[in-house]
Amino acid sequence: MTNPIPPDWDAILKKRVHYFSLLSPEKREELRGLVQVFLDEKEFEGCGGLQITDEMRVTIAGYACVLLLGGQSDMYPKLRTVLVYPRAYVAPLSRRGPGGTVTEGLQGRSGESWSFGNIVLSWRDILRDSENYGEGRNVVFHEFAHQLDFESGSAEGAPILPRGANYADWARVLGAEFETLIDSLEIGKPSLLDKYGASNPAEFFAVATEAFFLKSSELQSRHPELYSQLSLYYRQDPARQNRE
Repeated sequence: MTNPIPPDWDAILKKRVHYFSLLSPEKREELRGLVQVFLDEKEFEGCGGLQITDEMRVTIAGYACVLLLGGQSDMYPKLRTVLVYPRAYVAPLSRRGPGGTVTEGLQGRSGESWSFGNIVLSWRDILRDSENYGEGRNVVFHEFAHQLDFESGSAEGAPILPRGANYADWARVLGAEFETLIDSLEIGKPSLLDKYGASNPAEFFAVATEAFFLKSSELQSRHPELYSQLSLYYRQDPARQNRE
C-alpha cells in the first residue's frame, strides 16, 4: 500500500490535471497511487537550461497515469526518462518525397515519443494545454498514447488490446475514421479530430486519445463507434463522467 501523496502534489493534480476533478473518489485515489509509482520509476531531465520542479513532474505524471486507469499498461515499461524543454524545441526532420528523394530539415516540436527510452515534452505547451483543455489538445496525452502504441512492437495505431476487445473491430473502426479524416481535409470539411491525425494511423490514435479524454461528449455523439472502441481500450467512460 502506498503512503498518501504530499498535499502540494494533490494541489498540483487538482490545478493542472482537469480530468482529476471528473473522477470518483476511488479513482482519484487510484490515480494518486499511479502517480507515486510513475515518479518512483521514471527519471526527469531538464533541457535547454530548464530546472525540473515538482509541478512539472506531478503534472506530467498525472496526465500520463490517467491513460493507465484501466490497467492497460505496466507503467510504460519501455520508458526510462522524460526530457522536458522550457518551450517548443527544434529537431531534425527527414521527408521522403517522390522517387525516394529525402529532404533534410528542421522542425519545431512540442513533444515526441521514442520507441524505447525517452519522451520529450515542452513545458510551455503542457501549461497551455492545461489552461485551455476545452480546445481538446494535450501533448502529454498525445505522446504517452504513442508509448502505449509502441508496446505492441511498433507504433501503427494498434496498441495491445485488453481481453474481450476485438482487433478486427478496432482495425475496421479506426481505419474507417482515419480515411474519413483524410477525406474531410481534402474537401475542407471541419472535423472534431485534429488534422494532424491524418498523418498516419499512429498519429490518428494519439489524436483520437486526446479527443476521447478532452472532447468526450462530442466524440461520443459524432463518432460513436470510435468512442466505443477507445472506451473498451482505456476501460473508461469520460462522457458519462462529464454528465455526472
